[in-house]
Amino acid sequence: MVQSSSRADRPSGKLLALDVGLARIGVAVCDPLQLAARPLTVIHRRSRNEDFAVLAKLAQHEAAQAVICGLPLNMDGSEGARALSTRKWAMRLAHALRALLGAPLPVIFWDERLSTYAAQTLLAEQGGAVAEDAAAAAVILQSYLDARTVPDTQDYGRIELAPRAMSAGQRRDAGDMANNGEALSDL
Repeated sequence: MVQSSSRADRPSGKLLALDVGLARIGVAVCDPLQLAARPLTVIHRRSRNEDFAVLAKLAQHEAAQAVICGLPLNMDGSEGARALSTRKWAMRLAHALRALLGAPLPVIFWDERLSTYAAQTLLAEQGGAVAEDAAAAAVILQSYLDARTVPDTQDYGRIELAPRAMSAGQRRDAGDMANNGEALSDL
């Protein structure tokens, strides 16, 4: 389900941000107080299931409360084919995260226009010690964090799935996995 969000709907705690490309996914994270974003890693795309498993591990390891997904809008602010493809991919991600983590994580869309350019500029100034895609994800996340102080901030939408009801067998299996130390670290 895609919902719009208000400032009151903004999640607290650590956030994971994604700059989704065809070959790579840049990942960034912020601190629990949401003061600053930092590049985390770059995922070299393999299969959708492998990518989603890696993202679930990162979300769990970082204790992320939501995912900020860069939305590649056209320069005039309209949504083209790339934005629609990203929304479809993010819906699949939301379902995968709910299944892999056992609970849903909100996926919040944020304008990523010029984030790669801003990341390239930043990397050139700092010597380029960080991967460009992860730096672009950090630019997207910092833009999202900075927008909290701006009244009437543009809303690009969000995906917030309901928790999935588990059968008695699924609850038992999940409990067995947790007791055996398996969970996502073994994916």
